[in-house]
Amino acid sequence: MKLTLLELVQDILNDLDSDEVNSISDTTEAIQVAQIVKTAYYEILAGRDWPHLKSVINLDAVGDLTRKTTLKLPEEVTELIWLNYNKIKDGETKRRWLPVDYKYPDEFIRETNQRNSDSDTVEVMTNEDGVEYLIKNNSAPTFWTSFDDEHIVFDSYDSEVDTTTQASKSQAYAYRTPAWSVSDAFIPDLPGEAFSFLLSEAKSIASLKLNQVADEKAEQQSKRQRRRMSTKAFTAKGGIRYFDYGRKGSRGLNNRPRGGND
Repeated sequence: MKLTLLELVQDILNDLDSDEVNSISDTTEAIQVAQIVKTAYYEILAGRDWPHLKSVINLDAVGDLTRKTTLKLPEEVTELIWLNYNKIKDGETKRRWLPVDYKYPDEFIRETNQRNSDSDTVEVMTNEDGVEYLIKNNSAPTFWTSFDDEHIVFDSYDSEVDTTTQASKSQAYAYRTPAWSVSDAFIPDLPGEAFSFLLSEAKSIASLKLNQVADEKAEQQSKRQRRRMSTKAFTAKGGIRYFDYGRKGSRGLNNRPRGGND
């Protein structure tokens, strides 16, 4: 069952034998507990790749015509899983969503360095540090890299279709970090069954920080929930795949991979 931030704070304050509140802003202690819940929440999110935080997104434009093949990852993205681009050609109306392959920065530079900078179909670009690289202007992107883990740099763009690569033509699958709001009605972005884990983690931290006493029961609940959630982060799909390496038996055969291995 999912709980609002106020409900989480009220439950924790009750365990601490603290004053009852009708709003997080009622007492300084309630505000402190809300901050503890936030800390516990982001610690839980950092513990694994949560499937519900994956989504298909567009990249952001950079608004810089001197960097014609550069787009930017949205701030909330923590990991890019795969990337497609609409490689529609001049005069076509049918979408052509096709994969764009990743290359490590040294591979990207090595391959683009082989291009002829005197050719009309090759242009000289610079990265964030002013280092040159060569792009093609007669074809849609075929591969990409990132020099700073923030900007996505493609190897080419089709000048017959666009003047630069277009954010609207990107199609990325990525993990995102959800926003947090200090409001009574805010509901942390977790699966319903993970809320008991969040609550026990926050209770354990709050007892130690605010009462200077370890809550052994809360810690036991937290450990139990942590063990359970380590093998159950999915709602719509599987769990951890256990490989049997040729051994007989059914363990793992009906389980699906976790994280980005889908």
